Amino acid sequence: MSKEPRAITILCADDDPEDRSLMQEAWQESRVANPLDFAYDGEDLMDYLHRRGKHASLEGAPLPGLILLDLNMPRKDGREALREIKSDPAFRSIPVVVLTTSKADEDILRAYDLGVNSFIIKPVTFKSLVDLTLAFSKYWFEIVELPPSEAA
Repeated sequence: MSKEPRAITILCADDDPEDRSLMQEAWQESRVANPLDFAYDGEDLMDYLHRRGKHASLEGAPLPGLILLDLNMPRKDGREALREIKSDPAFRSIPVVVLTTSKADEDILRAYDLGVNSFIIKPVTFKSLVDLTLAFSKYWFEIVELPPSEAA
């Protein structure tokens, strides 16, 4: 018996416009009901969470319920952003899933050491991305009990 999926916002931090576009298409193809927002690098991700700059209009809205995080981004990479998120009491309970092209053992170990909840290698085909999105959605929104989203 599956439970009703929760309508939490997913924040995807990825600097590659093509990857963001493919993720949006896979999200739609998979008919995932959860809203998907994007941050363009680690600095933009932290501005989104802190409701600063162009994200100031989100003040008072619930924080994202889950973060998809690319590791290799300009300005502030995913490792630095992950460290900041997990060291901030306001954000540390937000699950973070690394979604990256890196297969390096060092990146996997370091991400888990910094507190990531899952580490996923980006699929290489669109069909694989849709399949991943379906499995991701089922796991995170139907099986797992996520912490309640709080307003920022």
